Amino acid sequence: MRVAIFAETFLPKLDGIANTLCHLLDYFQDQGHRALLFCPKGAPEIYAGTRVIGLPAMAFPFYRDLKLVPPVVSVSNELRAFGPDLVHLVNPASLGLVGMGEAARRGVPVVASYHTDLPGYTHQYGMPFMEGPMWSYLRFVHNAADLNLAPSQFTREQLLAHGFKRVRIWGRGVDTDRFDPARRSLDWRERLSEGETDRPLLLYVGRLATEKRVDWLRPVLDANPEARLAIVGDGPERENLERVFGGTDTVFTGFLTGHDLASAYASSDLFVFPSPTETLGNVVLEAMASGLTVVAPNSGGPLDHVRDGENGYLFDSANQTDLVNTVTSLVAGQGYTRWCGARARAYACTQTWDRVFGRLIEDYRWSLAYRRRVARQRRLRGGWSKITTLVQNARSDMRKQYEQVTSHPGYE
Repeated sequence: MRVAIFAETFLPKLDGIANTLCHLLDYFQDQGHRALLFCPKGAPEIYAGTRVIGLPAMAFPFYRDLKLVPPVVSVSNELRAFGPDLVHLVNPASLGLVGMGEAARRGVPVVASYHTDLPGYTHQYGMPFMEGPMWSYLRFVHNAADLNLAPSQFTREQLLAHGFKRVRIWGRGVDTDRFDPARRSLDWRERLSEGETDRPLLLYVGRLATEKRVDWLRPVLDANPEARLAIVGDGPERENLERVFGGTDTVFTGFLTGHDLASAYASSDLFVFPSPTETLGNVVLEAMASGLTVVAPNSGGPLDHVRDGENGYLFDSANQTDLVNTVTSLVAGQGYTRWCGARARAYACTQTWDRVFGRLIEDYRWSLAYRRRVARQRRLRGGWSKITTLVQNARSDMRKQYEQVTSHPGYE
């Protein structure tokens, strides 16, 4: 299969979307599929055998970390040479419009995948009046696609409630060979705890941005003076968060990747994730695969994976005190290192990338069949319309002839 991918974000930006796309391109290469990726400028020209075409982009007005490609760029020559069977729009916002137009010109189906809760971000950034227009725009774009994909059941229900059509679930996987409790390292535990390896070590992994609510972890530390915190990641809020956590036992590591990231997970005790707007939360699966007990909000994508009291714990996403109390009870009981983490690991081992991408290929094929079925129906309707017109014209001609005959003076 030949798939043209239009992605609003990709490397070098490190986030869940880029992570998913990297795994997807690896899968395509292994399975013999071909892809062509369009994304904002700055990405490598080749990834996993896929040609990557970077396009000029500008910062999104109220979310500066998101770079948007203007919807006026031309990629017709590249697409004509590639000859896609299908177009996949990844988190369509601006560049997605280009992909939609090119697909329409070529008569190929469009799959659009929803990844980021931009309407929810409007509240985090003090612009709640933009939520309605944002939903309207995203609904307009997605409903022009043959198939829409949501990363979790929670998000699918959210999209359906806002009028999105033809929505299926495209979940996410996790590399359980990389993210494994066996990656636990004394060297990494010493680094994350500044040598105080005997103290409970809490971990956050993710972008340091307003919508992630990392500052909610400060009262968690205040309530648990025996615990330490490691914050893995970077972003526009890092400087502010370093002030928020000033004077506490907190280590900021910056971005980590590969085996370093895997060791950071496995060398910690408890994963705490305060973000309420996650459509999935890849880091939740990575923490579970690493054998950590996860504390996550009772909203968004984590609900697809975290079973409260079984393989993790959920707190009221609107109640900071509930987060504090949940973590405090776990630190006090020290149960987070035992059975719950083992259950989390067992669950994560069922969420393989091959399974996830195999389902995606099935959705691609469904979209191709859906487009052919719609085309046949349109042709049939067009054929019947022509037949109906012919019949109506014939009846009109016969009526005129009858009127001419009956009006003749010699007619009795």
